[in-house]
Amino acid sequence: MLDACAEILDESGYDGLSTTKIAQRAEVAIGSVYQFFPDKKAIAQQLALRNLDMFGERVGRALAERDYAHWYDAVGTVIEIFVDLHRTVPGFRVLRFGDIADVHLLDVAAENNAVVADRLKTLLVSVFDLPDDGDFARALAVSVEAADAVLKLAFRNDPNGDPALLAEVERLIHGYLADHLGDR
Repeated sequence: MLDACAEILDESGYDGLSTTKIAQRAEVAIGSVYQFFPDKKAIAQQLALRNLDMFGERVGRALAERDYAHWYDAVGTVIEIFVDLHRTVPGFRVLRFGDIADVHLLDVAAENNAVVADRLKTLLVSVFDLPDDGDFARALAVSVEAADAVLKLAFRNDPNGDPALLAEVERLIHGYLADHLGDR
């Protein structure tokens, strides 16, 4: 059902998504959809959580497998992973981490970008000698918000992402975090 949801999102956007369409695409009875999901928002929530888990797993794997000398070197990788998901994962281009459906889709107590920033903070703190404090959390939250805005701009008119704007995302985040983290 989640795969069917993703396909429909790519074809029709969130407004074109319905439980009936999901049931038809997944070739299940509508009752089966409602057995697991009360509405289309609940299905989108599960897909957004799957996207977040996929993003976190890929970032975690990259951080573990590659020998980064400095946190600075990992910024490009995090952005590359996001861009690859945007380009290759069905439904990600439209839903991403859920903002199109609800800014609190991932967690009712936190905005979606805050959930993403917290996941990244956990990963980065575990690999690099970075502070696990409120200042770093705030800097990372601002970085995620800024990156999100410029990434949306990069993909607005180019389905593969405008290369110049994608480069600007990395430049922006490097500069901003360097001001907060320095040589840590």
